[in-house]
Amino acid sequence: MKETRYDSKEKDILFSRAIKAGKRLYYVDVKQSSRGDLYLALTESKKIVSGDPEMPQFSFEKHKLFVYPEDFEKFTGALADAMRFIYEQQGPVEQRVVEERGDIQLDELEF
Repeated sequence: MKETRYDSKEKDILFSRAIKAGKRLYYVDVKQSSRGDLYLALTESKKIVSGDPEMPQFSFEKHKLFVYPEDFEKFTGALADAMRFIYEQQGPVEQRVVEERGDIQLDELEF
């Protein structure tokens, strides 16, 4: 994960962390409203390839979610519950990756 701090590029972003995940890129940003309140902005950016294979055109599809401090506890609780449910149903991601592709070692995975 890459951590970035912005100064003048985007004044409303105070902190940013990018997470590369295959064709997707996730951003976890801390932004500041015009009233000075801080909040989380979660963005999923997915690269879309279209057009002629010889001259492909690239675009990015973005989805944003804003989470405000008064909702952090409920949001993180629901996220943890959903993650726990997925792990109980399918096992941790690292385990599934190793089972599907024997050439990947756990110590090679980035968290």
